[in-house]
Amino acid sequence: MSEFLSSVNSSFPVLLLMAAILNGAPLLFGTVGEILSEKAGNLNLGVEGLMYMGGAMGLGAVFYYERLAGSPGNSVAAVLLALLFAFLGGAFGALIYGFLTISLRANQNVTGLALAIFGTGAGQFIGEYMRVSTGGYVSVSNELMAVFSGSPFPAVLQNLPIVGPLLFGHNLFVYLGVAVCAVMGLFLRRSRRGLYLRAVGESPVTADAAGINVTRYKYLATVIGGGISAIGGMVYIMTIAGSVWNHEGLSGEGWLAVALVIFCLWRPINAIWGSILFGALMILYLRLPLGFIPDQIYRILPYVMTVIVLIFTSMRNSRDKQPPASLGLPFFREDR
Repeated sequence: MSEFLSSVNSSFPVLLLMAAILNGAPLLFGTVGEILSEKAGNLNLGVEGLMYMGGAMGLGAVFYYERLAGSPGNSVAAVLLALLFAFLGGAFGALIYGFLTISLRANQNVTGLALAIFGTGAGQFIGEYMRVSTGGYVSVSNELMAVFSGSPFPAVLQNLPIVGPLLFGHNLFVYLGVAVCAVMGLFLRRSRRGLYLRAVGESPVTADAAGINVTRYKYLATVIGGGISAIGGMVYIMTIAGSVWNHEGLSGEGWLAVALVIFCLWRPINAIWGSILFGALMILYLRLPLGFIPDQIYRILPYVMTVIVLIFTSMRNSRDKQPPASLGLPFFREDR
């Protein structure tokens, strides 16, 4: 108990929250992308594979850009290339999933699991190919590493007592992720297109009868959602992993994102605080070690929290806290 008390000091909550936000940022992108896909009725369990593809292609884009342009190159161009190639990698994987499940009406669960395996293998292949072809570690310069992991705000704001690090001390992708969640929340709740998308996820038969192009909305939500999820893999590699390729680094991130979708009750805004909570639970065993609790128990805390939320949600039986009614079900237009 004395060791526990000594580990907790006045700066501990701030440091824990900072670490939780850092580790929650990749989950934020993976979660909000999957929410978009599931809102259209597509249960894509391949987020793990999408994040691997996004991580490998995002790092590869920056790595080869720096070699061609000369170190360190233009930082804005490097960030944009990382975002673009990560998004394209995830969008390509999601397009394969969409073709199989939307056009060919394959089982979504099986296809998603296959995508997780395929994407993980493809990401690891790309990463290892870059490593072997260059004869060493696949990494970027310290200058670009600082751009990806450092805060975009000036030091005078970051050094403000308590408020400075909490509000202005995070990397660029934390603020980008919050902005994506806010925009997606407004899109789904306040726009006509968002209403159409939710209608497709709830009852594609009714949406089709109302003149909504169900196939188009399903494809767009799946592909764009897959691209957003893949950006989370790039964020992990370029920030938490130190901009160095590690083929084991992303293990489990995608599955946590799928669990977080359920925990957040399919609401993009909830993903902001949910990702912070999951980020804290992921690293709690490192920041607050307790000898009487094994690390393995610590690491399953996010999944335990998800199960608890599912139990309480089922008990309340509230419709607005349930998944889209057609989630995981194929749409047969000829049966309408």
